[in-house]
Amino acid sequence: MTIEHVPVPALRPSEYTAALIQGLRARVGWIRGADALEIGSGSGVVLATLGELGAASLFGVDVEQEAVAIGAALLAKLGYAKRSQILCGDMWTPVVGRRFGLVAANLPHFPMNNPEVSGRLPSWSDGGPDGRRVLDPFLRGLANHLTPGGRAIIAHNAFVDLDRSRDMVAKAGLTLNIAHTTLVYLPDDKLEHMTESVLGREEGRSIHRYGPYAFADMHIVEIGAPGTLS
Repeated sequence: MTIEHVPVPALRPSEYTAALIQGLRARVGWIRGADALEIGSGSGVVLATLGELGAASLFGVDVEQEAVAIGAALLAKLGYAKRSQILCGDMWTPVVGRRFGLVAANLPHFPMNNPEVSGRLPSWSDGGPDGRRVLDPFLRGLANHLTPGGRAIIAHNAFVDLDRSRDMVAKAGLTLNIAHTTLVYLPDDKLEHMTESVLGREEGRSIHRYGPYAFADMHIVEIGAPGTLS
């Protein structure tokens, strides 16, 4: 499969991806020379960014074989084939026993009961009813996959209990900071699937409506041992 034949709606980088890339570009010193991993590598564009910023090696994991092929093709086209590998599998399983200096992730963590969103695979959106079906296993396994002094940078919806995430990583001796916050547009075909209890709780807090349009606060967060973050 060539890059020109990417199924655009399924793998097109989102606003979340753009915000994650912005966070990575602001932390070049963390990336240069690091062994870098992305969980949920999708199109491969975040791995390409890590390569551009000087990562020594690039590893990706994705549950969709199509994403593995497309991401690998992109990295090869950009000249990163010799220092990159994308593996198909679930979360940490393909990299068990390995540690990385930088971990990036834009995980599916939208709270929803029906994962069927037009033009998107469930693995790109569905976070379960509370949005944490994938996020929690990621956070539980993170400390075991960071090198001493290693850090993670991830996208984190504000309506998916940031304090819970902070408490989870603290139990593993890590700390979590908000690097920056941005607004993301919530299209109707996604918003209509949002868990009603979350929507009711967060409207006027992290979800903002302007006429027929809805936006939500989304954080880019950094995670690492105390004293290692910006």
